[in-house]
Parts: sequence; C-alpha cells; structure tokens
Amino acid sequence: MAAVQGDASDETLMVRYQRGDREAFTLLVRRHHRPLYNFVLRQLRQPTVAEEVTQEVFLRVVQRASEFKHEARFSTWTYAIARNLCIDQLRKAAHRRHPSLDQPLGPADDARSLADVVASEEPRGDAERGTATNKMRAVLIQAVETLPEDQREVYLLRELGNLSFKEIAEVTGVAENTAKSRMRYALDRLRTSLSDYEEYARALR
Repeated sequence: MAAVQGDASDETLMVRYQRGDREAFTLLVRRHHRPLYNFVLRQLRQPTVAEEVTQEVFLRVVQRASEFKHEARFSTWTYAIARNLCIDQLRKAAHRRHPSLDQPLGPADDARSLADVVASEEPRGDAERGTATNKMRAVLIQAVETLPEDQREVYLLRELGNLSFKEIAEVTGVAENTAKSRMRYALDRLRTSLSDYEEYARALR
C-alpha cells in the first residue's frame, strides 16, 4: 500500500482508512487531537475528563467509519461528535470546576492557553507593556468564560476548531446566519470587556 501523503485532505485520509489504511487514521489523529482537545477542554474545564472525551471522539470515528461519506467534511463530523459528547458529560456532571486563567489547552508542557490562541502575539517591550499584556489576556479569558453558552460555543468552534460558519451551523443545528449573529454578539461582548485595550479590541473587528 502506498504511503500516506502528509498533504492529503482529511476526507481523502478518511476514505483511505475506510479501505483499511491504518496509517491514514494515525495522521488524522495527529492533525486533530490537539484542536479537538482544546475545544472539549474549554467546554468541560477539566483536563483529565477532556482527554477522556477526546479519546472517545476518535473511538466513535473508528466505530462509525463506515458511515462517513466522502463528500462530507471530516472536521464538521468530528466536532459534531465532540459537541454531543460534551453535552452528555455536562448533563452528568454535578459541578463544573472554574479554570485557571492560564490553564493550558493541551496536556503537553508547551501547550498554549486560550489567550495564546486568540490573542495576537505582542512584541517584546518593557516590563510595563508585559504587565499590560498579561492583564489583557486575563480579562480576555474571563470574558470568554462569561459569554452566554450559545455564543461561547460558536466562538470556540470558530477560534479553536477553525470551522466555517456553515460548518458551525451544521455542528450546532442552527441556521448559518444565526451562527454568524452569535459570533458577532460574542465579539461585541469581548470588545466591551477589552475596551481598556483599544488596540487589541480593534483587532477583533
């Protein structure tokens, strides 16, 4: 069997996996484990549980591989699975632990926080600028955590999952315009929360 090319599309890899190519599935896991984990973590706020759910996502992919249609988007399919698993998990959980503002998004030591993902890299400057940047990131994390659930979900799917609004609409079961509206409302709230950091707020426009 020919070696799987690293630049093959997700959908091509999934079709190859359906035909018995295990290497194709391994590459899909490498591509999508971190962003899926990031999304699940921000929903569940517990790293250990988030890792378990992420593993369950890929288990479901294996179990349902025969159901995947080549014209479908792999990312849309997997995020829909992840979202449903998160909803089930939250229904079972009696309490949700509030995360640290700088909680890493992944299990690795070099994993980035949500602020690292959504915030622009600031140039190195003096201590005052560094302090302001840290405060801005803390405010951003708090603002994202306090978004209404529907807006936060769309924001995370867009920023962490890098899904299009059409894909977000498919995952969440709402109209595409509704997904766009929720994103717009989320950004309005974040801009308000970051009003003391006008330069960064303008970057969200």
